[in-house]
Amino acid sequence: MIKSILNAIKNLFSKPATINYPLVKAPKNGEARGLILFEEPKCIWCLRCEEVCPPGAILFTQDRSSFNYTYHYNPYLCIYCGECVRVCPDKAQALSQSIEFAPPCIDINMNDTWFELEKEAVVSKEECKELKKSKKEEILNA
Repeated sequence: MIKSILNAIKNLFSKPATINYPLVKAPKNGEARGLILFEEPKCIWCLRCEEVCPPGAILFTQDRSSFNYTYHYNPYLCIYCGECVRVCPDKAQALSQSIEFAPPCIDINMNDTWFELEKEAVVSKEECKELKKSKKEEILNA
């Protein structure tokens, strides 16, 4: 008991082990992985990143008229594992990781809109598949 009291008194007068956070920024770990960066011109639209993303933070929706894909990324759902960057083909390297982290989320409905986007991604791909199939049948029947 006396030992713990002496230790408490010693800690009162010693330098704190923590940093003065608001005034001094914490040093970044060199092995830390940050936000996923997407470069659309380099993308070959293989959709591998969407398939391997464990939490489902990457989605692609498909336009029903042009059949073009649109990339969507949720940094607040991402676990920064880097699997999407690893699986991106060497030819493309459309995905990379920065050292920056996601800013605090101020959108209260962020999850709701993301869940709607997940449904839209599935529906748009299915509808585009059906449209392509029907166009192919029209060409073959003509």
